[in-house]
Amino acid sequence: MSWGALSEPEWRVLRGLLPIYAKDRGCGRRPEQNRSIINGILWRLRCGTPWRGVPPKYGNWNTIYRRFRRWSEAGVWEAFSVTLAEIMVESGHYSIDSITVRVHVSAAGGKGESSTRS
Repeated sequence: MSWGALSEPEWRVLRGLLPIYAKDRGCGRRPEQNRSIINGILWRLRCGTPWRGVPPKYGNWNTIYRRFRRWSEAGVWEAFSVTLAEIMVESGHYSIDSITVRVHVSAAGGKGESSTRS
């Protein structure tokens, strides 16, 4: 997945996992605009900003937040994760993230602490 937005193949996979809503719904964003909303959600999750900080190009922040919350409660994000993980395994693409955290020398077993414990 690119930093900016979902690619066309990514969108084709995820689009099929979204809940289907009646065409005669009332107000609110139409399901056709889900791609922009997902891009806004992903942007917010990557950056860690408050929901109000989501750029307007993705839509209204409140709409994006409410859709995220509704999809989370419905298990849509879990389905996204499982499906994308399965696709990555099948295609041989893996993403491993690691973080190195340095600790104080006494916490790392440095001088002053014996290497064997009794």
